[in-house]
This record gives sequence, C-alpha cells and structure tokens, in this order.
Amino acid sequence: MNTILILHGWGSSSKNWSRVKELLENQGYKVFVPDLPGFGENSAPEKPWSVDDYTEWTRRYCDKNNLPHFFLIGHSFGGGIAVKFSCAYPEMVSKLILVSPALRRRQTVKQIIFLFLTKLGKFVFTITGLILLWPLEEKIKKILYKLAGTTDYHKLDINGMLMMKETFKKITKEDLTHCLSKIKSPTLIVWGAQDVMTPIREAYIAKKEINNARLEIIEDGEHGLNLQKPEILAEKIIRFITN
Repeated sequence: MNTILILHGWGSSSKNWSRVKELLENQGYKVFVPDLPGFGENSAPEKPWSVDDYTEWTRRYCDKNNLPHFFLIGHSFGGGIAVKFSCAYPEMVSKLILVSPALRRRQTVKQIIFLFLTKLGKFVFTITGLILLWPLEEKIKKILYKLAGTTDYHKLDINGMLMMKETFKKITKEDLTHCLSKIKSPTLIVWGAQDVMTPIREAYIAKKEINNARLEIIEDGEHGLNLQKPEILAEKIIRFITN
C-alpha cells in the first residue's frame, strides 16, 4: 500500500503541496492532494460547514477515487479534519501524520486588544465621516488583523466570501483535543518551533493525548512547513511511514 492522501490548511490549496507531492512521488508513492471545498479550484459549500462536514466530504472523495487504505497527512485546518477522519474511519488510515494541526483556537490578550481596536477604528471612521481617512480604513484593518494573528479571517472579510466566512467562524469554535485520545493509527506529529499560528505548546498536548505518538520539532520551522521546509518535511514523512 503506497497511497498518501494530503489535506491542506485553511486558505491553502493543492498547489502549495506540489513540492512535497513531487518528493513523495519520487519515492514511489501515489499522492492525492484535493482542493477542499471553498479553496483552490473547488467551489464553496452552499451552507456553512463544520469539521464534520469536511470529514464526510473527505470520505466521499476517498470512495470516488477508490482509496480504501492510505497514509493520511493533515496540515493546520486539514490536520483537524485528519484527526476527525482517523477517529471516524480508523480502518482506512494506516498511519497518520499531523503537521501543525489546528485543534483549537483560543484568543490571547494580544488578539483581543487588537481585534477590539479594529472594531473601534471602524466605529470611529463611520461616526466621524472623515472622508479623507476612509481609504485608509482597509489598510489599517489589515495591519490590525495581522498583528492579532487573524489574517485568514481578514482575507475572507475583504473578499466578501460570506459562506466561507461563516464556515471559518463555525470550525474555529470547535475544540478537537477531545478526539486525540481516540486515535488508533500510528501517528507522527510535526511542528515548527517558530510557529505563531498554532503555538508549539499544542504539539505537546497532542503528543500526550495520542497513544504512542511520535513528535518531531523543526527548530527553525514556522507554520507553513510544506512551503518553507518541503524537503525536511518529506524526509520525516517518508522515514515514518517506511519504518
């Protein structure tokens, strides 16, 4: 069995995994990297989706492409889907690789302050009617959202993608840490020590909760390891699934 299924993160697409896919295919693996609904070339769902909805879409994708057994890789948001999928369909997942999975979203004091300032700024612009400052509103919002660590939400906000915006709200309310102890597949957790999107402390929680999980930390790695460190990531994946 040499099949690998990769689930990308929020705001990403299959294209961002092209280098990792190439490296894995060079080792003889058949790699599937679908665009999840609402990303890449795949249209958004007709209603706001939960992680469970994406999990069931993944199952249908596997059935359609005749994937009864495979190695499952999930990054960030895709990591959350991979966790749910592994719990719901353990017989399909030979081994699980979680790359900086987004298991829960908790606002820090920094995020709360900057998000408050963002909302306050919008209120001030509206009330004062300072026409000369209106063109600056979007730039200021972008800076504040970035400082707050919520750039994904900002992308949805400025693009007016209502359905995905509501989907984002829905999935970020879910805490998936309670699912970790239910995972039965051998699991590798890969995390960048410099990750600010999914803090490194979450890696140790996942390691503790998943039975016999292996944790690999890339010291100079950030959140997008598939783009920043594709060779190192692919090497760790291959070593894990071949042992």
